[in-house]
Amino acid sequence: MSDPMIAVVLFAVMLVLLALGVWVAMALMLVALVAMVAFTNAPAGLVLATTLWGHSHSWALAALPLFILMGEILLRSRLAEDMFSGLGPWLAKAPGRLLHVNVLGCAIFAAVSGSSAATAATIGRMSVPELTDRGYPERLIIGTLAGSATLGLLIPPSIILIVYGVATEQSIARLFMAGVLPGLMLVLLFSGYVAVRAWMNPELIPMEEIKSSFKDKVKGSRRLIPVALLIIGVIGSIYTGIASPTDAAALGVVLSIILAVSTGSFSFADFKDALMSATRTSCMIAFILVGAAFLSISMGFTGIPRNLAAWIGGMELSPYALLAALTVFFVVLGCFLDGISVVVLTTSIVMPMVSAVGIDPLWFGIYLVIVVEMSQITPPVGFNLFVIQGLTGINILRVARAALPFFLLLVLGVVLITIFPEIVTALPNAMGN
Repeated sequence: MSDPMIAVVLFAVMLVLLALGVWVAMALMLVALVAMVAFTNAPAGLVLATTLWGHSHSWALAALPLFILMGEILLRSRLAEDMFSGLGPWLAKAPGRLLHVNVLGCAIFAAVSGSSAATAATIGRMSVPELTDRGYPERLIIGTLAGSATLGLLIPPSIILIVYGVATEQSIARLFMAGVLPGLMLVLLFSGYVAVRAWMNPELIPMEEIKSSFKDKVKGSRRLIPVALLIIGVIGSIYTGIASPTDAAALGVVLSIILAVSTGSFSFADFKDALMSATRTSCMIAFILVGAAFLSISMGFTGIPRNLAAWIGGMELSPYALLAALTVFFVVLGCFLDGISVVVLTTSIVMPMVSAVGIDPLWFGIYLVIVVEMSQITPPVGFNLFVIQGLTGINILRVARAALPFFLLLVLGVVLITIFPEIVTALPNAMGN
């Protein structure tokens, strides 16, 4: 059987398993076993055992449960309320007024949680009722929340960047640095869109008077200081080389506990809930990663990635043509799978193609995360859409329509980092190897 036919058969097996509701990790392992048994002479059982053992004790992977725990702890603290109180007075006179709290609040929480769903849930729980009561339009409230919450995937510490780094053997510290400027770029695009809408349709934004002196604004901003210190402590320690991502994650857990306890809203029962939730999430992701590792190795035995890369190289596609095709592919795939599953399912097949046309794997990781961000607000399986639907009770199609402009802004973000790759590479290059 030819390589294209083998690939089609394996892809069909994967689709059937996922359609049957089989766990993603189990589906990956079963497809890998089919590939090994049916199309190679390799000892499938031995390869499975050595792969599971070899990929289950990665030091880089230790950062994953720690960052997840940090996000779970902060999710149960009063962080969102403090951010609204601290940011609100400064944004009251900006075009779009308090809608910018959604954008900036999501960006700040993304920098301490690493999770898109946690960002949407935490900020949305506070901002949606508040902005609705003040008379802001529903579509802009929901749209800014859905779009800005995707920043949890990109702004470090990003869970999905850790997964990509482990799957492709890229430096997690360099990936974190590569995500900073694109994350800030998207914040500017989202806030810029809100400002433009406010300028074009001033009647959309309620004319409320929020009177506060400069002294009051500064006083309110003091509630942002602990969050700023946490971000500086985690990201700054990585950038300066004082700590590895794993060490910084441990520091982040300690600082997040201190921050949560200091708010007076974090009990030992909350800590136990956070610990159990982080354990469940970490086990799920780790299980998917070892399944993806086994699939990658089985693909190596079949020779499909190598031959596919050679085929792509023979077509002499330009990097831009390949990226355009992959963007469509990832967005369609993201309509049915969560972001982490998209990354682990595709890296073993896609990375040889990417290398064949000379695309930097570091840059490609940020590109991939932004494209996966698009899938977070794309029906039918956009995780952010489900989270916001659960918060508001609004029909998911209405949520998706509200998020559409921000989907298009993410497309613009991909175009900008493609035209200006320095947006991604500048900080990692400054950081060195």
